[in-house]
Amino acid sequence: MLIKNKTHKNSNKTQTVKKQFSQKNKRKTLKKSEDLFICGRNSVKEALNENQIKKIFIKSGNNDQRLKDIVKIAQNKNIPIQIEEQEILDKMSDGVRNQGIVASMKPFEYSDLEEVLLKAKEDPLIVLLDGVEDVRNIGAIVRTAECAGVSAVLLPKHKSAPVTAAAIKTAAGAFSYLPVCEIGNIRQTLEHLKEKGFWVVGADMEGELLYYESNLKGPLVIVMGAEGKGISLLTKKMCDFLVRIPMKGKVSSLNVSVAAALLIYESVKQRG
Repeated sequence: MLIKNKTHKNSNKTQTVKKQFSQKNKRKTLKKSEDLFICGRNSVKEALNENQIKKIFIKSGNNDQRLKDIVKIAQNKNIPIQIEEQEILDKMSDGVRNQGIVASMKPFEYSDLEEVLLKAKEDPLIVLLDGVEDVRNIGAIVRTAECAGVSAVLLPKHKSAPVTAAAIKTAAGAFSYLPVCEIGNIRQTLEHLKEKGFWVVGADMEGELLYYESNLKGPLVIVMGAEGKGISLLTKKMCDFLVRIPMKGKVSSLNVSVAAALLIYESVKQRG
């Protein structure tokens, strides 16, 4: 069974919702989060190439050629470099494996959703995370989304973990290329996207269709919920349809980043 694309009816959309959304999402200077440290060769190099680094801290006595290449790039960009002992780097990276290099980033810049929509390709694909608080899962989803050509990942301000060093490390540089938008009210955001022609599909264990039996073409928002909780009831009501992933073993669910990857790439496959 396939769910056919259809045109959303806008006649019942209230002006109040439009006004509230525009007030909260009007174009403005990109919102910045607190300063953070990232670590690991790939993450630091990607951020360095995107001019997101303020200062680099590197392990003393390290002869790794890949680190030397990163240092050379930093020197060409006039970015300060400081030599530190491994113990200091470990404290700075807060337990995340750092491979002998840590960098202080400029404040992470969330993208503006309206700007993303203006620049998006035809039939954009967006991923919205509802209550996902594990920063490594967020990083893994951002990495998959960037690889698959997703237009943006949306993180609710009050129902999601912020972008942290662990998330950036897990994403292996994807945060440097994929727009990540911090949104306010999920319902208002989905209403706004529906008005622009998006369908909204939620991943849920009680979904009426298997994900690969559903029509995931066209402008689409894939909503993923937190592990153990899933999508909130209010968000489910905003979804046009729910899909499930078949589970054949004794474990009842997949890690949310794995589940997101399945839905994302099924949508990519259907689009050709």
